[in-house]
Amino acid sequence: MEKLANNSSNGKKIFLPSKLTFTLLLFFITLFGIAQEISYQDGKRYILGGLEVTGLQSYNEQTVKTYTGLRVGQPITLPGEQISEVINKLWGLELFTDIEFYITNIEGDKVFLELNIIERPTLSKVTIYGEKKRKIQGIIDDTDLKKGKKITESLIANTKNFLENKYKKQGYLNAKATIVTAKDTSGTNSENMVINIKKGDRVKIRNFILEGTEQIKDAKLLGAMKKTKEKRFYRFWKKSKFIEEDYENDLDLFVDKYAENGFRDARIVSDSIIKVDENNIDIKLKVEEGNKYYFGDINFVGNTVYPDRALQRALGIKKGDVYNGVELRKRIQDDSKPDAEDISSLYQNYGYLFSSINPVEVSAENDTINFEIRIIEGKETFLDHVTVKGNDRTNDHVIYRELRTRPGQKYSKADIIRTIRELQQLGFFDAEQISPDIQNPDPNAGTVDVNYNLVESGSSQIQLQGGYGGGGFIGTLGLSFNNFSIQNLFKKEAYKPVPMGDGQTFALQLQASRTFRVYSLNFAEPWLGGKKPVRFNLSFSRTQQFGITRDDRGRFQPNKDQQFSITGVSAGLAKRVQWPDDFFTISHSLGYQLYDFKNYNIGLFSFGNGKANSFTYTLGIARNAVSGGRIFPRGGSNFEITAKLTPPYSLFSDKDYKSIREESDSLLEELSALPVNDPERAELNSQREVLEEERFKWLEYYKVKFRGDWYTTLAGSGDKSLVLRTNAELGFLGSYNTDIGNVPFERFFVGGDGLGNFTLDGRDIVQLRGYNNQALTPTDPLTGRAEGGIVYNKYSLELRYPLTLKPSASIYMLSFLEGGNAFNNFQEFNPFEIRRSAGVGLRIFMPAFGLLGIDFGYGFDPDYVNPNAGRSGWQTHFIIGQQF
Repeated sequence: MEKLANNSSNGKKIFLPSKLTFTLLLFFITLFGIAQEISYQDGKRYILGGLEVTGLQSYNEQTVKTYTGLRVGQPITLPGEQISEVINKLWGLELFTDIEFYITNIEGDKVFLELNIIERPTLSKVTIYGEKKRKIQGIIDDTDLKKGKKITESLIANTKNFLENKYKKQGYLNAKATIVTAKDTSGTNSENMVINIKKGDRVKIRNFILEGTEQIKDAKLLGAMKKTKEKRFYRFWKKSKFIEEDYENDLDLFVDKYAENGFRDARIVSDSIIKVDENNIDIKLKVEEGNKYYFGDINFVGNTVYPDRALQRALGIKKGDVYNGVELRKRIQDDSKPDAEDISSLYQNYGYLFSSINPVEVSAENDTINFEIRIIEGKETFLDHVTVKGNDRTNDHVIYRELRTRPGQKYSKADIIRTIRELQQLGFFDAEQISPDIQNPDPNAGTVDVNYNLVESGSSQIQLQGGYGGGGFIGTLGLSFNNFSIQNLFKKEAYKPVPMGDGQTFALQLQASRTFRVYSLNFAEPWLGGKKPVRFNLSFSRTQQFGITRDDRGRFQPNKDQQFSITGVSAGLAKRVQWPDDFFTISHSLGYQLYDFKNYNIGLFSFGNGKANSFTYTLGIARNAVSGGRIFPRGGSNFEITAKLTPPYSLFSDKDYKSIREESDSLLEELSALPVNDPERAELNSQREVLEEERFKWLEYYKVKFRGDWYTTLAGSGDKSLVLRTNAELGFLGSYNTDIGNVPFERFFVGGDGLGNFTLDGRDIVQLRGYNNQALTPTDPLTGRAEGGIVYNKYSLELRYPLTLKPSASIYMLSFLEGGNAFNNFQEFNPFEIRRSAGVGLRIFMPAFGLLGIDFGYGFDPDYVNPNAGRSGWQTHFIIGQQF
C-alpha cells in the first residue's frame, strides 16, 4: 500500500485509504502479523495545509478542487468520512477510472494531500458494421454516441442492450451487438469505438399450438390476430415475423374474439415461446374458455335528453343476443371512427360534450347477463371561442365561411368533423394535418373553445411541357392559381409572387405547335358577394387547327389555308343547397361556341367550309360527400349528373331538314362511288358542304352525363389506408329532330390515358387504360377515322395505398380493373358489352406541378382500330394534370 516519493519527513508518500479500506487493512495486519510502517494514527485530526491534483489531462485543477469541497485551512480527520465522501462523489461522476488520495507531507498539525486521478477516455469516432449506411446516423443519435462523450462501462452496456432490444422488437430475436474500443493515437486520452451488429434473420412463427380451444375454431381465433401470423407460403401482405409489441396487442384481439362470441370470461392462462431453430419458433397458448353468455335486460339510467327507445335503437343490441363485449363497447363509444354512430356521439352531436356512458353488469343469472347503461348527461355545452391558426396565406374570412362551428352554437362533434371535411376540400391546407383542438373545457359553465390547427400547402400550379407530336414540337404553358385574390390585383405589395388568399381560381393555358394553337382563360369565385356559397365561373377559349401538306422535299408543313377554329365563352353559377341534404350543389351555365371551317376537308367533320353556332344551357346536380381530402380520399362518395341543352331551333323553323339530309346523304353515296382523282368530286363535295352547313348552322342537341365515385377504406387508417375507389360513368348524346340527326361535335371518345391536349369540338375524352387513345371509339366506315360515340359507359375498380401524404409531395400506388365502351346509337348500346383491362400505376401530386403519374394497363379485348389484331395487350399511359 506504499508508493515511494521524495518527502521531507521520511522520503515516502503514503497512500491514504478511505475509512473502510483502512479498517480492513488493520484487520489483515493483525490476522497475518504483518508489520508495516504507518506514519499516521487512525482518526487523527489535522489542518489541511494543501491539496494537489495530479493526473489531469482535460479538466482544470481548480475545478476539481472546488468540486471536492476541500479547502486549505479546514480541519480534517485522517482517515475519516470526509475522504470517503469525496471519493464517492468523484466516482459518481463516472468520469474517472481511478481515484487515489496520498499524504505527501505532515508538518505538525498540518497535512498536505495529493489527489491522483486517471480520467476516462473520451469518444473520438464511432464505426458501425452490419447496418445500412442510411440508418447509421439514426443509431448514433438514438444511443447518444457523441464525440467527446466519456466512455464508461454503463455506456457500453446500455448501448449494447439498446441495440439488441431494438432489433428484437423488429423480429430479430437472435440479434447480437459487439462493442470494442481502441486507443486513438491522433488525440489525447481518446478512443475509437467499433460496433458490430449481427441481426441474423427475422425469427418466424412456424406454428401456433392452441390448448383448450373447443368452442371457436382455431382459424377464427388466429385470424383475429392482425400482425402475428403463422408462416405460410401464400402469405404476402401480413408477414409471419415475431414482434413482441405486436404479439402482445394481438393477444388482446385473440381474447376479444371470444368476447365477440359470448365468452366473456375467456382468458389466456399461459403463453410460451418454443424455439424450433435459429430462425423459427412455435407459440403455445393455453386457453380457458369459460361459459357462453347472452344479453339479458338492458336498462338505461340517468337519461333525460333521449328516451329509452332512441337509445336502444342506437345501441342495436336486444335481449337474447349472444353476449358481445367488443360490440357493446363500440356501440357505447367507438374511438376507431370519428363519425361513428354510437350513443356517445349521439350525445356529443347534441351538445353534451361532458356526458359519460358506462355499461354496468348488474346481475348474471345462469347464462344471461343483465346490464344497466348508466348515463351522466352533464351540462349542455356551447362553443365559446372558435379560432384558426396556421393560415399564413389564406385570409381568415375564406376559412371562417367554411366553418360549421360558430361561437354560441351548441357543441357538435358532427359539425367539427364536417368542418374538417370542408377545409380539406378547399385544397389550400395539408389534409393530413388539419386537427381540431378542444380547449378550455368548463363543465360547470358548459362552455368549450375550439381551435383548428392548419398547415398551408401549395395551392398554385405551373405546367410547362415540351415534346414532339403531330409532326412538330408541342409546347404547353399552364398557370393555375387556386387561392387567387382578384381584389389585390393592382396592389404591388400583394404579389408574393401573385395576389393570393381570397380562395378564387384563376387559370391560364397556352398550347401551340406548328399545326394547332389553344388559348384558355378561366376565373371562378366560390362565394359570389361573400354572403352565400354561390360559385361564379367565367371562361374564354380559342382553338385553331391547321391542315398539313407536303412541301417539295416531302416534309410535312402546316397549311394555314386549311384551318378550323372554335371560339367559346361560358358563364355559370353554382349554389349549395340544403335539400335533400347540404352536400348537394345545383349549377347553371350558359355557353356559346362558334365553329369556323375554312377549306378544312380532311374527313374529320361532315363539312370543311362554313360556320356552325352552338348556344347551350347546362344544368348540373352534384353531391360531394368525400372525406379525407381531394388528393387521397378515404371515404364518402361524389355523384354528378349534367344535362347540356341547346334550343330546339327546328321546331320554330320552316326548313325541310328531311330533304336537306336526304340530299346530303345522296351526294355522299355518289362521292363514295367515284374514284379519288375524279374531277367531279370537288363539285359534289362543295354542294354537300353547303347542305351540311345549312343543316348544322345552329346546332341542336341534348347531352346527358352521369358520373359516380365511391371511396371505401378497406384496412388501416390515416396515411396507411388501403382504399377502394369504385367508379361508374354513362353518357348519351341525342337530337330533338331525327331529320337533322346527331351533330358531328360533342361526342364521346373512349380509350387511353383520358388526356385531351386540345379538344377540337367539345368532345369528351374518356379514360380507359390498357388501350390506345380513342381506340374504343366507333370509326367512320369510309375514312376509318374515329368519329366519336353517341353513347358510352364505363366501370372502374381501383385499389389505392399511400406511400407518403406529406405537403411537399403526396404519392400513392394503385391497381385497377376497368371496362367500358362507346356505341354509334342507343339501339346498339349494351351496358355489358365492354372492353376490359387491368393494371397498376403510381400517382405523385406536388403542389407546384399538380398530378403526375404512370399506368401500365393490359387490354383483354380487341379495339375498334385493329379489330382483328387480337387483344390490345400492354399499354403505358402517362398522366399529367388529370383529375383525382
